[in-house]
Amino acid sequence: MGIMSKILGGGGARSTEDYVELNLDDFDTARGEAGMTVHIAEIAGQQDVVAIKDAVYDGDFVIADITRLRVKDRTVEHIIDELRQVASEVDGDIVQKGDDQIIVAPTGVTIARQKLS
Repeated sequence: MGIMSKILGGGGARSTEDYVELNLDDFDTARGEAGMTVHIAEIAGQQDVVAIKDAVYDGDFVIADITRLRVKDRTVEHIIDELRQVASEVDGDIVQKGDDQIIVAPTGVTIARQKLS
């Protein structure tokens, strides 16, 4: 039986002895402590802004879905102004992507205004 037959499963029945259970704890993950976390949020109202502000103050990046707020223009304007103030306070950045997302970056992160080509 060739190697391709073994990989693709050609020929013969398999038994549980043919498989090995892998425990991820047995492997060394060379993953260090992350300096920043990217959060995905959904803003349905003013109460959702608090968690986003806390994340940005903690140095994290937030992508927030605002599609639920499109019809409430004054609420959206107020929320954007509040998040703009947070970005300014932490020397971060904020952009609105289309009508459905706000991206808020913490200190030292700038958001490009052009798409990658």
